[in-house]
Amino acid sequence: MKAIIVDDERLARNELRRLLSEFPDIEIVEECDGADTAILAVDKLKPDVVFLDIHMPGKDGFGVLEELDYMPHIIFVTAYDEYAIKAFDVNALDYLLKPIETDRLKSAIEKVASEISDTVVASDRLGLNNQVFVKDGDKCWFVNLSDVPMFESEGNYVRVYFEKNKPLILKSLNNLESRLDEHVFFRANRKFIINLNWIESIENWFNGGLMVKLKNGEQVEISRRQSSKLKEMKSL
Repeated sequence: MKAIIVDDERLARNELRRLLSEFPDIEIVEECDGADTAILAVDKLKPDVVFLDIHMPGKDGFGVLEELDYMPHIIFVTAYDEYAIKAFDVNALDYLLKPIETDRLKSAIEKVASEISDTVVASDRLGLNNQVFVKDGDKCWFVNLSDVPMFESEGNYVRVYFEKNKPLILKSLNNLESRLDEHVFFRANRKFIINLNWIESIENWFNGGLMVKLKNGEQVEISRRQSSKLKEMKSL
């Protein structure tokens, strides 16, 4: 399991490296002391997990996420607990408070391992012709994926949009993305996966991004980096 440590404090990086040495499945492929070097390292090395500090000079940990092309699993590591809700809003897998407790670190690593074990090879990914079972409380549906215009991340859950229904399922957006055909179900940004067949219109948006309007009336912004990926993927 490839990992990157991002923290502007050298002693904090050293301590986390020491703690991670107790987990033989973790291979630390890079350490970064700031946001810009972290963005470059993640996009180049494509780690399975990033241990990401929130408070750093200049761009903070949330700013790093906004500029990533490749979306690894994120475990925030910070001395401040007031950002926990925001961390899960941006689809972080876990949130560790300094000083880090070994049991909490073990639990976070187990979450990453579980997510990775659920990853599906490309040839087995779900496409428009597949039907899936969705359960939310006492309600159940068999849903044709062709009828799903988008998925929205809400912390550790994903909201599935179809017809007039919006049930929540206990799954991360990263995990769901690994199970879907990316040529149909496209990761627009940190919070949304959209069905490209449901796009009604598309226009240029701020900072090089795109704004798409779906046939169900919803509007979703495609981030600048994902817009470049979409143009490259769909160009002649």
